Amino acid sequence: MPRNKYIEIKPQDPNAKKHRDWPEYQTCKSITEAIVTEGTEKGEVRKICADPECPVHRPKKQRPAGDVRIKAEQEKQRREEALANAVGLRVLSAIVAAVPVRLTKRDLVFIVERLLPQLEERRMEVLARNHGIKKAQASDSIGKLMGAYIRKAEEGELGQLLIETVILHSARTQSETGKALKDAAQHYKVDTDAIAQKVKAEFAAKEKAQAAKKTTAKAESKPAARTTAAKAA
Repeated sequence: MPRNKYIEIKPQDPNAKKHRDWPEYQTCKSITEAIVTEGTEKGEVRKICADPECPVHRPKKQRPAGDVRIKAEQEKQRREEALANAVGLRVLSAIVAAVPVRLTKRDLVFIVERLLPQLEERRMEVLARNHGIKKAQASDSIGKLMGAYIRKAEEGELGQLLIETVILHSARTQSETGKALKDAAQHYKVDTDAIAQKVKAEFAAKEKAQAAKKTTAKAESKPAARTTAAKAA
């Protein structure tokens, strides 16, 4: 067993008070015997603790209360932003689905080709993702991929792309994005509350599944650690 996988337990010296604070002089319920297989002490029996979860020999480092609070705040903010983004994208897709075909294809291509270059790259990537457009290579240009898509798209697809582009172009900040989506949703009679509830339920189900997976993995790792220690003995 590698040296970093266990701690050898040494006998305490009654006259050495400082030993009481050192982990290698402490006992625990996971202590077992092992045989030295290398070096001048080969063949000798030693007491060791190989439990990776041992609270005595491998105590978990406690984070300061301030760090825990900051991390919780950051996690909350991250979740709220992810939820808001997911709801926004779902609302945008619902708005797009309600866009009717009004202009000719020639008109739509003309308008969209001139609006797209005014978008930031990250907003253009949102459009590409909504229409299933992906980079085949890291060097591919989203602008060129979108240009090729526009020239092949049907009138209905171009109409949807036009509404998406206008919404994203008019929204420079998070608050402006919310307002633009709200205005468009009201115009096309999209139920944003229903979409938000559905996305929240999906987030909750995903988090619950991840928590259950972590619990199962932790429960399966403990028996494996004990088996390793027993083999060494």
